Amino acid sequence: MCPPGCLHSMCRTATRRGLLKSGFTFGLGAATAVASNPPVAIAATSAKIAFSETIDLSHALYEGFPTFSGDKWFTVEHLATFAKDKVNLNRWTIVEHSGTHVDAPIHFSADGMTADMIPISDMIVPLVVIDIRARAADNPDTSLTPDDITRWEAKNGVLPEGCCVVMNSGWHKLLGNPKFTGNDDQKRNHTPGFHAEAAHFLITERKVKGIGVDTLSLDTGLNSGGAFPVHYEWLGSGRWGVECLANLDAIPEVGAHLLLGTPKVRGATGGPTRAIALI
Repeated sequence: MCPPGCLHSMCRTATRRGLLKSGFTFGLGAATAVASNPPVAIAATSAKIAFSETIDLSHALYEGFPTFSGDKWFTVEHLATFAKDKVNLNRWTIVEHSGTHVDAPIHFSADGMTADMIPISDMIVPLVVIDIRARAADNPDTSLTPDDITRWEAKNGVLPEGCCVVMNSGWHKLLGNPKFTGNDDQKRNHTPGFHAEAAHFLITERKVKGIGVDTLSLDTGLNSGGAFPVHYEWLGSGRWGVECLANLDAIPEVGAHLLLGTPKVRGATGGPTRAIALI
């Protein structure tokens, strides 16, 4: 996914290796979304993004990818194989919110934007990473709070306008470990997430377009069994979220940009996403 005409023309004259050696810059212009229910108004400004490195922030999706309930949300059927049919073709059966994925506003609101309505200009944004790994290692029920945000700002300055604020709890390293879903014997999930007060602070006090986590839910696991306060307030405000991010230890606290490549399916409440950090 890229602004019209930017990467396609570049790729015809340069290899990816060449681009990364010399660095790469593209511009983002102001964009207008045509929608029956427009999102919260956050002005898009013309800007140039320069980067020399790309990091994949998505986990590979596979059958049996963890879910809080333990249900299988993704299956693959081999409709044709090269050995038999001289072509490979698969059918996927998928729940939208499988693996690394975006939550669109409609996911937890009556009439919010669907995934296909999110403006492209809202899916290439400054990336902020707030590290709560040490606290989460001792307490899987911890959450990213307003205090974490103010401490980050004391070190790095005010959050960039229009950014995505991502929680690094260290959970991205736990895929394949039972701790990733945090199930206990009472079927409760112990995983970090955003605190509702942090979501409210970002909505009312900062101009933020998205939030992201390296866990299965924007909410803590204990709040993901029905209450979902962060989902309701954040997505209900017209903003998006991205869940189950990977490789967050490779991203600086500030200075990178996030590029989200989400399937453009009409009416989707979200969808598996290739999340890429531009550094």
